[in-house]
Amino acid sequence: MRKPFSILLMAPLLGACLAGPAQAAEVKKAMPGQEIAFNNKKGNCLACHAMPGTKGEMAGSIAPPLIAMKLRYPDRSKLRAQVWDATVNNPRTSMPPFGKHKVLTEDEIDQVVDFIYTL
Repeated sequence: MRKPFSILLMAPLLGACLAGPAQAAEVKKAMPGQEIAFNNKKGNCLACHAMPGTKGEMAGSIAPPLIAMKLRYPDRSKLRAQVWDATVNNPRTSMPPFGKHKVLTEDEIDQVVDFIYTL
């Protein structure tokens, strides 16, 4: 059974998202993983996730925002496993198993995780 995600837990994380244009500019620097994450034929993370440096109307709202990822996933390998196949932790997830279904290559998954880990 999926654990409920409390909105109260989001308050400190949302503060990080609203930090200001300096942080948004950092995210806008082209990273290979960012290009994959934003590409609607590859990662397409914005279809479901909000993240710093993007306009609110661009991002989806059906999944948790991708903010404070180092705090949420201190073990980077767990974040990578989540991107590779989120159904392992939650069989009812709507997140595609990017690695298992070969939507992304192993190298592309590593690049996306590197990018997400900076958020």
